[in-house]
Amino acid sequence: MQSPGGSNLEQALAKTEADAIATLKVANTLIASLRKFHNAAKTGSLQELRSTVETTEKALSSLRQQFTNAKEGWDFDEDSYFTGGLYSSEIIALGKQTGVNIFERDDYLYCYPVLIRVFPNDKAVFIDKKRESRIRPSVLLTRLKELQRKPARFRPESFLETLFKAYHIALATRPKEFSQTAPVIPLREIYELLTLLPGKTNEYSKQEFIRDVYLLHKSDADTTKSGAKVRFPASTATKTPSKIMTVITETGEGKSYYGISFTESSQEQG
Repeated sequence: MQSPGGSNLEQALAKTEADAIATLKVANTLIASLRKFHNAAKTGSLQELRSTVETTEKALSSLRQQFTNAKEGWDFDEDSYFTGGLYSSEIIALGKQTGVNIFERDDYLYCYPVLIRVFPNDKAVFIDKKRESRIRPSVLLTRLKELQRKPARFRPESFLETLFKAYHIALATRPKEFSQTAPVIPLREIYELLTLLPGKTNEYSKQEFIRDVYLLHKSDADTTKSGAKVRFPASTATKTPSKIMTVITETGEGKSYYGISFTESSQEQG
């Protein structure tokens, strides 16, 4: 088996791809010999029949040997490579070479507008919630570039309305005397409300949630249909560090969030 440090996945796959192309060429030679063999039998060309038997046998032997070489050439240590985190490192490095910014945090790769998670045991990645088994680094980078060129599927207005509903549910659990203007609710609590059902945290991770908060925050959508304006206060974050949620921005910097509040239009007028 290859040492994980001896070759990266892109190089190993490029070598095996070349071996596969060489095998296909030999296979085409075999097919051509078989066609001549078939034609000789069909027309009764006995002399050609004997010669094509010999050339077909040679081509078949060459194909067996070429395929054996190709099979044995794939000696990449997949398990060590993936469990050692080398795949993520290779993706990040190749991204730098090709102009795609990718950053890693909490077992996620941030490549706006999507999040990528590597599953070593499955030899697959998830781009947001979609499984992708075509994981050759150059192929994955091409896919990420395509996603960056497409219009974003994230709809800030819809997400804002969802946060507004969850915010009011959270307020309803507060004591009656909790009546300050535009009270701040920790975003972690909002996330917990959105993922109450069993298995929902697997479908919608904290990283995806805070990424969506960030996308909303940087968008122009800041007012609900009912006229309530959203804010993301951070003034109490130093008092409750366990409730801070951090996202990696497009430039690789960390941006922290603590809470959310909504100011109703009537409160603004008052």
